[in-house]
Amino acid sequence: MLGWALTFLLIAIVAGVLGFGGVAAVSAEIAQIVFVVFLVLFVASLIINTLRGRKPPV
Repeated sequence: MLGWALTFLLIAIVAGVLGFGGVAAVSAEIAQIVFVVFLVLFVASLIINTLRGRKPPV
């Protein structure tokens, strides 16, 4: 999931440098949304594992 956010961020940067404003804006917005979803799922995973008292697998 974090990889997708970074991919869209790179697309937004390249599009912004080349002058494709619409593509850059859409890619940056998608990157932000995917990153927020990643953070929410990561925090939820940490909380659930803490409440269960089990250690994550190695």
